[in-house]
Amino acid sequence: MSELRFCLADVAGVRLAVSPANETAMSMWAVADPVRYAVHLPWIDRARAALRRPEVATRVRPLVELTLPRRWLPDFLTPAARPNAQMTEQLDQIAATPPAVVVQDLLATTPRGPLGPFGRALLTDPRGLLPQLVDAVRVWHDEAIAPDWPRMRALLDADVAYRAAQLAEGGAGRLFEQLHPSLRWLGDRVVSDDPFERDFDLRGRGLALNPGVFTDRRVLWNLLEDSLPAGVYPVRAVGTLWEAAGPPPGDPLARVIGPGRAALLHLLDTAATTTDLARLAAMSAGNVSQHLAALHAAGLVTRSRQGRHVLYRNTDAARVLLRASGGGG
Repeated sequence: MSELRFCLADVAGVRLAVSPANETAMSMWAVADPVRYAVHLPWIDRARAALRRPEVATRVRPLVELTLPRRWLPDFLTPAARPNAQMTEQLDQIAATPPAVVVQDLLATTPRGPLGPFGRALLTDPRGLLPQLVDAVRVWHDEAIAPDWPRMRALLDADVAYRAAQLAEGGAGRLFEQLHPSLRWLGDRVVSDDPFERDFDLRGRGLALNPGVFTDRRVLWNLLEDSLPAGVYPVRAVGTLWEAAGPPPGDPLARVIGPGRAALLHLLDTAATTTDLARLAAMSAGNVSQHLAALHAAGLVTRSRQGRHVLYRNTDAARVLLRASGGGG
């Protein structure tokens, strides 16, 4: 069991953001254990193909070693994300980690298993070898994450918008009680039913919360109390991430509003961007924009801005139409 203790400033400092660095590091767990992460098999097949290329495997090896299944991740490798954090910004943050912090964070992971060759070498020469690890993270992101990042980002942004609304409407208590079944909010602390036995006083630093595509079973906290407080929780609706597009065959709704608009309504049970919808529906971004404009004018989709992105989602009226046509719950 873990416990995070809050003061008033910590409650006010709860923030939600998307972390591309977290997704890049944690995606290695799915590559190594496809049975556990079967929901991501379409992505895993592509990622493993990239990792089989010798020029990729060689440069990514330091990251592979530090992200083996059931190992803890060093805190500096998964920095707490600020809103709208970009991968280049987080790579710079990792690269700027002081050598003493690299050593401290690596040693904190050893209760779950000894360090491998690169980890031991990084302990002895953090200043010299950290750039090699940063390069590994950059290469893996470019090869395995970036091609699907718009799709992942849309799902993560939709979750952030949903949780931000919970926080605004019901405060920290509602947010934490509904964030994950393992969490309980006791008014001045969060208690997490987990095997990690973290015990932190947030000390007025707030708490960064990041939804995670590859975080599957529980909320993961930073290891050390001195690190900036952060938690990664499983994103909502991850099962929709790799779904193919399109209304079901014979969909009566498609005969009424057209197959393109019907396809979008079937996809918009979870909020998504125009770019993501274009990928999922195999349409041009221009066609998607035209369909969304018509659906929005008809009161069938809502749109909201989340950072740099505009997210679309079905309205209650659209859900009624989908249920009436047999295409929605």
